[in-house]
Amino acid sequence: MVKYIYFIIVVAFIDTFIQLPIITPYALSLGASEMLTGLIVAIYSLSNVIGNIVGGHFVDRVGRKRVLIIGMILVSIVLLIYPLAQTGEQLFIIRFLHGIAGGVLVPGAFALIGDRSKRTGDSNSMAFAGAAIGIAAISGPALGGGLAAAGRIEYVFIFVALLFLFSALFGVKLIPESITHSERGKVSAATFTPLLKNNKLLQACLIAFSLMASNGTLAFALPILIEGMRFTSTATGLLLSLYGVTALIIFVTSLNRVYKRFLPRSLSIAGLITIASSMLLLSLTTNIVLAIVAMVVYGIGFAFIFPSMNQMVANATDESNRGKAYGIFYAFFSVGVITGSSTSGFISQMFGLPFIFSILLMIVAVFALQIINNKLHDTDI
Repeated sequence: MVKYIYFIIVVAFIDTFIQLPIITPYALSLGASEMLTGLIVAIYSLSNVIGNIVGGHFVDRVGRKRVLIIGMILVSIVLLIYPLAQTGEQLFIIRFLHGIAGGVLVPGAFALIGDRSKRTGDSNSMAFAGAAIGIAAISGPALGGGLAAAGRIEYVFIFVALLFLFSALFGVKLIPESITHSERGKVSAATFTPLLKNNKLLQACLIAFSLMASNGTLAFALPILIEGMRFTSTATGLLLSLYGVTALIIFVTSLNRVYKRFLPRSLSIAGLITIASSMLLLSLTTNIVLAIVAMVVYGIGFAFIFPSMNQMVANATDESNRGKAYGIFYAFFSVGVITGSSTSGFISQMFGLPFIFSILLMIVAVFALQIINNKLHDTDI
């Protein structure tokens, strides 16, 4: 049942988003220092890179379905260990393992969707995947905060662990396999090298890195901007939800026809320019109305980019290497988040202009894509 894959994507990403409001206070409650708490937050994304790469290989080698089922079971086990942590150091190790296990899931899910999209020519498949992530991004933080407020933070981890466990059990029957035994036989670790030279895949990776770096910039700089206007963190949360809602509307309504009318690469470039515009608006913002407009503009850019860059990966690969390609792609995704928040913090401290990094990065990315494409002599991505 193909639609079940979109549910798996919601579950996989809600695992990340549901912890956003709770992981910092949980680490501090275990006696972790502020520095260690920062490392605990960051290590998940760093170890995600390992999970993405390793998981991508095995998605091609042993099959999409098997890796997804095993990955969900591993995540549920790690989540059940969270409440057992007694120190910040123990929590750091748990987060490291969690990032690896969680990183395995994403290449499998998107390889399945990419296989179907390439086989059927359905350009909306990636838009619906984006909608699944949008649902997780909107509901996850609210659900995590609500569960923690209603009981104890540990209940959040137990809830998500059970969600993964039941998803794995249903997935045994409902998750389809899209790669044949003969295709799995063609897979070896050596096929990583040609992928790293694949200009079409590298363009998608550059777009993913740029998009998530802008997201990391938002995570760092938007709360500071809103607090400077004397609004609470609730306003920041609503603004972050606003861009998700905007993207979700484009993903699931007739507006998603845009993915059929334009090439993925063209839409991605338009999205990068749109995001640069939103960052410029935020850098000039002096009132909440302009901030709202900027986040709607950001949501439009995000909606243009996310399905398009994922489709670019599907178009640049075949069944024998698509899992590894999505592993590499989502590794760039994770690194982008870390780079965006850390670099914006440095630029903010030095120059007081936290959004300038993302604006410059979007501009550089657009020019780099044009240069790569000119060398490729092939715009049909």
